[in-house]
Amino acid sequence: MQSSLTLSLSQSATASTIPKSNYTLNHALRFPPSKLINLRFCGLRREAFLGSSSLSRSQSLQNKTLSKKINNAISASLSGNGSAPKSFDYDLIIIGAGVGGHGAALHAVEKGLKTAIIEGDVVGGTCVNRGCVPSKALLAVSGRMRELQSEHHMKALGLQVAAAGYDRQGVADHANNLAMKIRNNLTNSMKALGVDILTGFGSILGPQTVRYGKLDDSPGNTVTAKDIIVATGSVPFVPKGIEVDGKTVITSDHALKLESVPDWIAIVGSGYIGLEFSDVYTALGSEVTFIEALDQLMPGFDPEIGKLAQRVLINPRKIDYHTGVFATKITPAENGKPVTIELIDAKTKEPKDTLEVDAALIATGRAPFTKGLGLDNVQVALKNGFVPVDERMQVLNFEGNPVPHLYCIGDANGKMMLAHAASAQGISVVEQITGRDHVLNHLSIPAACFTHPEISMVGLTEPQAREKAEKEGFEVSVTKTSFKANTKALAENEGEGIAKLIYRPDNGEILGVHIFGLHAADLIHEASNAIALGTRIQDIKFAVHAHPTLSEVLDELFKSAKVKAHVPGPVSEPVAV
Repeated sequence: MQSSLTLSLSQSATASTIPKSNYTLNHALRFPPSKLINLRFCGLRREAFLGSSSLSRSQSLQNKTLSKKINNAISASLSGNGSAPKSFDYDLIIIGAGVGGHGAALHAVEKGLKTAIIEGDVVGGTCVNRGCVPSKALLAVSGRMRELQSEHHMKALGLQVAAAGYDRQGVADHANNLAMKIRNNLTNSMKALGVDILTGFGSILGPQTVRYGKLDDSPGNTVTAKDIIVATGSVPFVPKGIEVDGKTVITSDHALKLESVPDWIAIVGSGYIGLEFSDVYTALGSEVTFIEALDQLMPGFDPEIGKLAQRVLINPRKIDYHTGVFATKITPAENGKPVTIELIDAKTKEPKDTLEVDAALIATGRAPFTKGLGLDNVQVALKNGFVPVDERMQVLNFEGNPVPHLYCIGDANGKMMLAHAASAQGISVVEQITGRDHVLNHLSIPAACFTHPEISMVGLTEPQAREKAEKEGFEVSVTKTSFKANTKALAENEGEGIAKLIYRPDNGEILGVHIFGLHAADLIHEASNAIALGTRIQDIKFAVHAHPTLSEVLDELFKSAKVKAHVPGPVSEPVAV
């Protein structure tokens, strides 16, 4: 999401005061296009410009296509719907300084590009200021509270602890201070590398031209760039009929400030956001009621993992739930009256129930922040609010054709609404505009829910894998290991959890890995990197893991898989999603 930062930057500065860039495509092409070969690196398909005397026919055709695309992009940018500038203020302008924009900016500087980033709120975007970062601070507190409150757990370790308490403002300050620290780190890292931070909301005026300033009709400032990346992020999605007052009916933006800890809070939505906040609120003493439109809780998770997580994270805690219902109307508390929530059956739409609670948290997902981007100036129409892009993150116009020199990354394109996915997409785009073709394999990008214990995943769920297998005609196998067999987990008295591997027994391809247990969010990366690099099970099972460590959960998981034949080499090209 676009954020705002007050800097010692003159708002009256115009494009003419900014040094022009003479960067051209030839600067990026250090090797002739005829010398392309495929390399893989961390989920990116890299066309590296290296010397090679032999290329396959498919590679040669791909090289010709890439060369033609580059030439067409240059000529297309100079015709139709306005004309592009002949020289530029910057090589690259990024609209939005969240995690995605920051990652793209740093990589661009490394590649030698003169780079500017436009920010209308605060550096760091949603993740740093209203998402990943402050929520992890609150979850760190809830984890410690939960451990200290567990008399059985403490006794098992031989510890005696008096009743644990907390200071609400102190907890809130911890979250706010962490966000401020990370925000300052991001800002300073860009300044130190020479990235120009332009304050204001950015919009596209025409080919390779951006205006930044206030979200109104004022003229603002105009700058040009050879390439532009849109990285404006997202905002909380609030369904119709729900009135948010920021006090008793809140979104995650408000909840992270922890201005109160209600006795009873309803959470609408049981995905990542809802689950994490249920962990925080119950640890701090609240009772929680989930309201879920689908027939089961945690619908986005692998069903087997979801069932186990419900048994551990939901059933033993002060949590009840309503599934298969919509919250059609939520009215904030007022004049001593509680928050009221009207529920209807999700299928029949008949009235189901009315709840009265102290507060309600709306955790129904996020919506792209694409207001005022001016994409119609380059013949681009939003799709359900998202910016349409191809597999290379290049923005598509009305006719479905790529718009030259214009890209969109992160939540605004809707491909995968995760901060680290946005950063990976940004890095991929920078590689492309500096002459190397990259396609990001989204199936290699991990995700995590930081409850206690944690949930993590990468690749396909079991139902998704079986559906794919049925269409493509291959067999799927599943194997599992338990944290109860892991020495380190038992030493921590944290044996609850499993790891699940979904794979092809005919060639050893890893289709998906799902983990529920202690530090699952850290453990998943061995699996995600294996998928990214195309590593087969029959190869990774020979990797050595330190003992005793939690990593041995994955070691045992891969060793337990039964692959029918040893087929050397990577399994396949990364898949663009």
